Amino acid sequence: MSIDPDASAHGAQDGSAHDAEVARPRDSRRDPGQVRENLQRWLATKVTAPVVENVHLPETTGMSSETLLFDARWDGTDHPLVARVAPADTTVPVFPAYDLEGQARVMRAVGEHSTIPVPRVHWYEPDPAPLGAPFFVMTRVAGRVPPDVMPYNFGSWVTEAGDAERAAMQDACVDVLARIHDVAPVAAGLGPAGTVTDAVWAHLDRQRSYYEWTTRTGGPRSPLVERALAWLDARCPDDRSPAVLCWGDARIGNILFDGFRPVAVLDWELATLGAREMDLAWMTFLHRFFEDIAAAAGLPGLPGFLRLDDVARAYAQRTGHVPRDLHFYTVHAALQHAIIMLRIHTRAVHFGQAQPPGDPDDAIMHRAALEAVLDGTDRQGAAP
Repeated sequence: MSIDPDASAHGAQDGSAHDAEVARPRDSRRDPGQVRENLQRWLATKVTAPVVENVHLPETTGMSSETLLFDARWDGTDHPLVARVAPADTTVPVFPAYDLEGQARVMRAVGEHSTIPVPRVHWYEPDPAPLGAPFFVMTRVAGRVPPDVMPYNFGSWVTEAGDAERAAMQDACVDVLARIHDVAPVAAGLGPAGTVTDAVWAHLDRQRSYYEWTTRTGGPRSPLVERALAWLDARCPDDRSPAVLCWGDARIGNILFDGFRPVAVLDWELATLGAREMDLAWMTFLHRFFEDIAAAAGLPGLPGFLRLDDVARAYAQRTGHVPRDLHFYTVHAALQHAIIMLRIHTRAVHFGQAQPPGDPDDAIMHRAALEAVLDGTDRQGAAP
């Protein structure tokens, strides 16, 4: 799930922060004037006589990597730019670590070894002195994004589109996933790849470590998360095919569109080795998450859009790979999302924006959906 303002930072016409984006500090942690001076001084070590202007801190900054927008000019050319900065510990970060160098490396590899539109990464800066933490700078891309606030299925340019336009949009998203999975993991610094089974076990181990970290840093233990981890441990597929590069946060809210054509694929901090089905299940489950919110609000939503079976069928037609074990990967997506939701709720409690629930599982916004996929009673996921 994207919890960064990545898409809106690239000039999208709709905002792109999660519903839970209230779980962040209300006050700005940076003075734009000082940031401008620091950026201009730093940029002068990269190019000749730069001028930095229009430094802007999006309202949605601070949920994951911090985002700074600015314009720069050098060699007679204007450059709209974005800096992604590792968050400070005082923000109660969503994740325990932020490998911005790895994220920049993956983006560069995808840009160099595929036709996937990714913003150009200009520089990675490990020295925290200029901005208080490591960061990288990339080109800011203009486009429109399916919004998260309010969710795009509540009423947006996506709901206003015709069925044929949404179908084209869905096919384009499937094509993006297919092209990502064709990028050699070694090229992205994530190889050599072992088997899918090995990669999935490794990913599950990281999710378990992430969950334990959330409990050590102020969060509650969740019987539902622990039940889901045990369920997945008992059912991990035996798949000896090679693991592929997975986007990790594969969802339409992380794609900028020109009309219904993707022009930038954003937010690569969850990129990993894994199964193709991990991205397919994540994209469709995150849509289902918004569908459940729409249903609770009495709204029609977009029930015919991004259905798992339809996406899997389109992927098979596009690649020749028939997705399998989709129920397992739907539970996997729901579990990963649940841990993130627990952490976001912990942040909300920390900043005085929520109270700890009597039942810790109630901190998981999609509790009912996770319970349904675990029980095999989910109507929207693939059959067990």
